[in-house]
Amino acid sequence: MRKLDVLTPVGLVVGVVLLAFAIISNGGTEGFISFIHIPSLLIVFAGLFSGLLVSFSLKDLRHMFVVIRQAFQQEEYNLYELIQTFVRLSERARREGLLALEAEVEQVEDSFLKKGILLAVDGIEPDVIVDIMNAEISALEERHRKGRSILEKAGEYAPSWGMIGTLVGLVLMLKNLNDPSTLGPNMAVALLTTFYGSLLANLVFLPMASKLAIKTEKEVFYKQIIIEGVIGVQSGQNPKILEEKLTAFLSNKERVVHPVQDEQGAVTYEA
Repeated sequence: MRKLDVLTPVGLVVGVVLLAFAIISNGGTEGFISFIHIPSLLIVFAGLFSGLLVSFSLKDLRHMFVVIRQAFQQEEYNLYELIQTFVRLSERARREGLLALEAEVEQVEDSFLKKGILLAVDGIEPDVIVDIMNAEISALEERHRKGRSILEKAGEYAPSWGMIGTLVGLVLMLKNLNDPSTLGPNMAVALLTTFYGSLLANLVFLPMASKLAIKTEKEVFYKQIIIEGVIGVQSGQNPKILEEKLTAFLSNKERVVHPVQDEQGAVTYEA
């Protein structure tokens, strides 16, 4: 189930507010206004956008907004409920046979889990099931990597275009040293473009790319548990043994919250 990842907007707001507070506390409102410079913004954003146009296709760039939206969402993975689902499937498969699991498929919302169960019901060899499901995981990782690479490239290009803007400002400043009235505006271009580029890279693009990479790792981890569970159900493993095996994927805290009983009824806690 997807829900809003509040830490992403909170992090952005906190970063901007603290930065604004630091500027205002030293230079007042006028000092903050001096950090707003339209030509510098145009150099950074125009250069950044043009660099992305050269690097990616239009289709990829349209997908960029979908990728950014993912950074503001999070998927909840309940590993304990997943393990209990496999325990239930294993019990029914041992009692009624694998074909009986077709009725369970209708109650499964996760498409990856549903696919694994159907492959098991169809009698596909375990090695083939693992290969098929791992191929889907690899494809997912590649799709996520490709989408994430846009943000990573934007994080690379933004500071670079900030430096280009700095060079532009310095050239204009040195060219017009005989006119003191131009020194201030040209110096603003020289310094603020670097500021804007670094801010965009280190507060927006690179942190979002890092968050998306972590989300991908969590999703892949969840799907690896599904593969282990599907193979366990297909091979007819004892439900308690399967539960013990899948519990190894839980954190120590989750194991204490959801203790597992072995076949003798003893409660297992992990240190």
